[in-house]
Amino acid sequence: MPKDMATTDIAIFKRRESEARSYCRGIPALFTHASGSEMFDAEGNRYIDFLAGCSSLNYGHNDPDMKTALIDHIAGDGLAHALDLHTDAKANFLSAFERHILRPRGMDHRVMFTGPTGANAVEAAMKIARKKTGRTNIIAFTNGFHGVTMGALAATGNGYHRGGAGMDTSGVTRVPFEGYVAGLDSADLLDKMLSDGSGGIDAPAAILFEPVQGEGGLNAASPEWVRKIADIAKRHGALLIADDIQSGCGRTGTFFSFDEMGVMPDIITMAKSISGFGLPLALTLIRPESDVFGPAEHNGTFRGNTHAFITARIAIEKFWADDRFQLDLAEKSALVTAELQKLIDLVPGAYLKGRGMMLGVDVGTGELAGAICARAFEHGLVIETSGNNDQVVKVLAPLTTPHEVLREGLEIVIQSAREVLSETTKIAAE
Repeated sequence: MPKDMATTDIAIFKRRESEARSYCRGIPALFTHASGSEMFDAEGNRYIDFLAGCSSLNYGHNDPDMKTALIDHIAGDGLAHALDLHTDAKANFLSAFERHILRPRGMDHRVMFTGPTGANAVEAAMKIARKKTGRTNIIAFTNGFHGVTMGALAATGNGYHRGGAGMDTSGVTRVPFEGYVAGLDSADLLDKMLSDGSGGIDAPAAILFEPVQGEGGLNAASPEWVRKIADIAKRHGALLIADDIQSGCGRTGTFFSFDEMGVMPDIITMAKSISGFGLPLALTLIRPESDVFGPAEHNGTFRGNTHAFITARIAIEKFWADDRFQLDLAEKSALVTAELQKLIDLVPGAYLKGRGMMLGVDVGTGELAGAICARAFEHGLVIETSGNNDQVVKVLAPLTTPHEVLREGLEIVIQSAREVLSETTKIAAE
C-alpha cells in the first residue's frame, strides 16, 4: 500500500476493525504523531489533548527523557521480554519506586506485576482478597468502574458494560457511593447492614472503591468517608482495595489519590500512567500479610513489561523525587477550576466535579455534554465525557501541560459550549 494512502485513508477502520471500537467514533481523525499535550493528524491539523489516553499519559506524549532512555535500551539490545525473570530494568524500577514512593509513605507493600491491563490488576486483587479471607463476597459501589473482564466486570456498576458479559456476573454486593443519595451517609448504611445478621450482605472478603470515580462521573470521595470505609473494612475482617488505576500517578494532585487521607489500603491497583509513557504496565500492591499467591498462581505471559520498566523509572525519578511537581499540580488545578467556572456559569444547574487535575463539569445531560465535546473537537481539542449518562465534560489534560496550553484548551471548551447553547436556543425559538 502506498505510504500516502496508508496515512490518510480511515476507511480501513470501518471496514475491518471490530464494532467494539469506541473513542474513535467521536474523534475520527487519523493521528500520526504527538508531543507533550499536542496531537497531529495526517493532514497536519493540531489538537490539544484533554483526554491523555484516559489518564494513561499523565506526563504527556513522548516525554524526551523517557524516550531517550527507551531508545538507548532498545539500541543496546536490552531485553524486550522476560516473563517475570530478574532484569536490570525491573530492579531499577523497583528501586526507584521503593525509594521515592513506598518508603516516604511508610508503605511495606509488595509489588505484584500482573497482566498489563488495569482490569487484570483488579482481578488479582479480588482473587487475593478471597484467598486471604476464605470469603467470596466483594463490596463495590454504585457508578464504580473496575474493568470489563469477568471478575472485574462484576464489580463494575455500568449496566451496559455488564451486559456485554452475556451471562450473570456474581460475587459482588453493590452499595451506594458517597453522595449517591442526597442526605444518606452510605458508609453508615454499609456498617449497619454488615453489623446486622439480617442485613442481607454476606461477610465480605474486601471493600473495593475508587477514591475518585473516573468513568462514573468524577465522583470524589471525601477523606472522612474514605476513613469510615477503611474502618468498616477492618472491623468486619475485610481487606480494603483502592482502585487507583485512573486516579493515581498524580492525577488528583498527589501520587496516590488517597495520600493525605490518613488511610493505608491493604491492596492498591495501578495501571494507566504507571509506565509514564503510555506503555502497558499494571501493578497490584499488597501488604505482606496478604501476599498469599503461590508461584504463578496468578500469571500471564506479559506480567511486567521491560520497556515500561525503563520509562516508569524515569517518570518516578523525574517527577516524584521531590515536591516540585506536586506543587505545580496544585497551581494547575486552581487554574482549571477557575476556568471551568465559566462553563458552570453558562449552564443552569451545572456544577464542578472531581479533584486535582481530574476535573469536569456536570452539565445535566449526555446530549449537551456530547455536543460540547464534539464541537470542541471541531475546534482542535480532544476531550471526552463521563458519568452514568455521559453528562460530565471531563478534563484529563496531561499533568505536564503548560499553563498557556491549558488556558487555550479550556477556552475552546467554553467557546464550544457557547456555540452549542446558542444554536440550541435558536432552534427552540423557531
